[in-house]
Amino acid sequence: MTTIEEYFKKDNYAELTGIKLLEVSEGRARAMLEINENHLNSAGTVQGGAIFTLADFAFAAASNSHGTAAVAINSSISFFKAVSDGILYADAKEISFHPKLASYIIDVTNEENELIATFQGMVYRKKDKIR
Repeated sequence: MTTIEEYFKKDNYAELTGIKLLEVSEGRARAMLEINENHLNSAGTVQGGAIFTLADFAFAAASNSHGTAAVAINSSISFFKAVSDGILYADAKEISFHPKLASYIIDVTNEENELIATFQGMVYRKKDKIR
């Protein structure tokens, strides 16, 4: 297990929500969420905040994958399709990397690979190393 995977195993919020980190490599990450009744809103679809949290977790893993602490300074999400059951996947990809700032796109898809949402995020890279 890599250091970044060990680091994110300590994320209590991800564990509480049911998010699992599937893989991480330099500038990339993949996470999943198996939808259950706790993720649904009053309309019977997955709460936008649950989708945002899944995308944000993949964003955090990808942006910290270089071994330097990175913190979000901006993020946004666009929702394209409602979903009520199954599994959601968040695939984070680094699109711009600099010593201080980096940008990421995270696509959230379902089991049929349909696009559910797209998340964009930017991080500030601190000098601290991840231990």
